[in-house]
Amino acid sequence: MVASASAVEWVQVSKDGKGFTLATSGKAFVPWGFNYDHDEPGRLLEDYWLTEWPKVEADFREMKELGANVVRIHLQFGKFMESAEKPSETSLNQLSKLLTLAERTGLYLDLTGLGCYHKADVPAWYDALDEPARWAAQANFWAAIAKQCKDSSAVFCYDLMNEPVVAGGKRKPGEWLGGAFAGKHFVQFITLDAAGRVAHTVASEWIRTLTKAIRRHDARHLVTVGLVDWSLDRPGLRSGFVPDKIAADLDFLCVHIYPKKGEVPKALETLRGFAVGKPVVIEETFPLQAGFPEFGQFITESRGIASGWIGFYWGKTPAELRKSNTIGDAILLGWLEFFQREAAKAK
Repeated sequence: MVASASAVEWVQVSKDGKGFTLATSGKAFVPWGFNYDHDEPGRLLEDYWLTEWPKVEADFREMKELGANVVRIHLQFGKFMESAEKPSETSLNQLSKLLTLAERTGLYLDLTGLGCYHKADVPAWYDALDEPARWAAQANFWAAIAKQCKDSSAVFCYDLMNEPVVAGGKRKPGEWLGGAFAGKHFVQFITLDAAGRVAHTVASEWIRTLTKAIRRHDARHLVTVGLVDWSLDRPGLRSGFVPDKIAADLDFLCVHIYPKKGEVPKALETLRGFAVGKPVVIEETFPLQAGFPEFGQFITESRGIASGWIGFYWGKTPAELRKSNTIGDAILLGWLEFFQREAAKAK
């Protein structure tokens, strides 16, 4: 059943600070949804939402029917900013159209911004900016998004960036992106040279810079950031976004965790490291490195720590996947069937 726009209540952090509630009814809200980060052939949303809008509408209906209440959308910087100061009115108008679709469908949007997933779409002028100028351009991006979205109750949150990292050493000029995975650059550096600064201090300053730009137009929607699981202050690889050091500047924390085979306890221990007094959402997870029932064990045992879970949907329905004979589609089918079962339990 399609929900009306008036039925989409505003989401807020619960009074006990452990989860989320709906502002009018006071009912608990548990994010359970999908990353809608690309379609079947790997195209990003902005590659087809202008010319194939019926496909977007169909995918939203399908995600709703599967039991989702949140859809994570990844907005690409190069598609939304024509210059460091000027946003694209075409993209902003299309975003408004997406908000209306979300309201009509009864889905909330996790709006993740500043994407540079396809390197070919990243403007050369953007990569040529130094750190202060790049942060200013990013602030302008978020100011434009917040101004466009401020009145929509269908926005669950603004996620400042997918998997940001403070550079541990000195990177080459323009080398803002991490390595590619499946042809896409998901990790992004917020500085090329920490220059002696403490990493988590840089991270906090960056968060405050972007949040201030948002709050100039929107004082209500929740703000977070999508963190890699190696953000904890432990020996080895670290992002600089240490949970207990940056939590004060965010409404809740997000972490991306893909449990490995035989290492569910380790994944849960990592998750506990992000529980620092504010709600935690597992914003990316998938049975990528651990099959069932281990993945199910991770979800079940994470319920005492996390307040929400977001997996993936790439446009193929269970009915379509059942007609395929590929291993990849079999994994996707198992995931969507699991998702539906868990969504039914939550109702």
